[in-house]
Amino acid sequence: MTLAIIPTRASVGLDAPEVLVEVHLSNGLPGLAIVGLPEAAVKESRERVRSALINAGFEFPSRRITLNLAPADLPKEGGRFDLPIALGILVASGQIPREAADRLECLGELALDGHLRPVSGVLPAAMAASRAGRTLMVPAACADEAALAGDLVVLPVNHLLDVVAHLMGRQRIEPHVLGEPPAAALPPFDLSEVRGQHQARRALEIAAAGGHNLLFAGPPGTGKTMLASRLAGILPPLQESECLEVAAIRSVCGLDILERWGQRPFRTPHHGASAAALVGGGSKPRPGEISLAHHGVLFLDELPEFDRKVLEVLREPLESGRIHIARASHQRQYPARFQLVAAMNPCPCGHLGDPRQPCHCTPQQVQRYQARLSGPLLDRIDLQVEVPALPAEQLTARERGEDSATVRQRVLAARHRQHARGGLNAHIATTVLEQACALGDDERSWLSDVLNRLNLSARAYHRVLRVALTIADLAEESRVTRPRLMEAIGYRQLDRMMGRGGV
Repeated sequence: MTLAIIPTRASVGLDAPEVLVEVHLSNGLPGLAIVGLPEAAVKESRERVRSALINAGFEFPSRRITLNLAPADLPKEGGRFDLPIALGILVASGQIPREAADRLECLGELALDGHLRPVSGVLPAAMAASRAGRTLMVPAACADEAALAGDLVVLPVNHLLDVVAHLMGRQRIEPHVLGEPPAAALPPFDLSEVRGQHQARRALEIAAAGGHNLLFAGPPGTGKTMLASRLAGILPPLQESECLEVAAIRSVCGLDILERWGQRPFRTPHHGASAAALVGGGSKPRPGEISLAHHGVLFLDELPEFDRKVLEVLREPLESGRIHIARASHQRQYPARFQLVAAMNPCPCGHLGDPRQPCHCTPQQVQRYQARLSGPLLDRIDLQVEVPALPAEQLTARERGEDSATVRQRVLAARHRQHARGGLNAHIATTVLEQACALGDDERSWLSDVLNRLNLSARAYHRVLRVALTIADLAEESRVTRPRLMEAIGYRQLDRMMGRGGV
């Protein structure tokens, strides 16, 4: 038999399409040719495979070897194809029986001495192999990650000799058994450590309950970052399906998936980050920060310091929960259902409206600074909250606020009401939203007058309804009343928070 076909998996975004490694031996001058859109690392596998086979004591055929990575129109990258190529050569040259590799998928990078090195993106490949009903052979360092796919036989291997010994029946490899994944540890920061700032704490609870985006504005040192870091502690734990989605994204990025297993992501990119760093992309497309924050929190500190073009790329994923990257050579789609929390100062010096220190900025400087945030972006931030400087008496007081565990219970109860309705208030359909609010004629008339006076957009109107419904859910009320609408509208008056100069 001079033809062998070994299944494996490519890595395309969060997908793992099947790739068939076809190996054919023919007469002619000895050589090895790889076809099927291989990139540089795949082309170099010919030397890694040759050395690994020889150093492991196998024969490298002195014949013309043609390798086809099918389908031919799918780009192939990385060292993940080394192991299937080596097995294909061994099967095609008769060193391993063909039937020994039936119903087997494998991936892994070979060292020159035949040892297996770990590769990224194993979890999506394992989930695809599980759906196909095949056994998956991976480097031992990736076995825990592959076993997370559930109903899948995972064979961990350390060396090419172990692979051949297993396939020849000389020394069977025991399927890998995953121990209990590490329990999701709660964040070390507790909400009780925050002194004062009752309105900001209230807004944080509303944001957690309804999945709303949140903006803190105030002078430096008033606790904006401290408040944002406590959000993860009052969010409910991830479901198993959500854990797998988060883990798959981390796997594709080459990050340790068990290190933060079960924890909601909390990403804090620097304000110098590029648009590609936030949304993903690059010559070798990878998920960006918004995808790494999927099912978690994306915290943007010093929001106006981000490049305006960078901030504008957030507008679409904030609405859709996905990011679609289209380039001339590739297209990728990544999940990005994140919760945006941002913090900013009211002016360049940071002390506009600060009783502790006078502001030295001119009105023109304040206006230019605040104008770095576009109206469409602010429209998508449901809660815009002032975090003022606290008097010394509150800072030194011994009184502590509610802890995260107490607030989390109310958040869980409110989310339970929302899930029974069809989803979080921040994401439910407009028809479901208006039906759930059940506004009476008096509320509609009053709200219409307020919208006209505040010049709020149609999007802002629906955002107000979503926040008001979340407030009603926290209060265990069946409909939205005027006091709930008044509180929700109070969270959208950024101009009043900033003092002079509008955004």
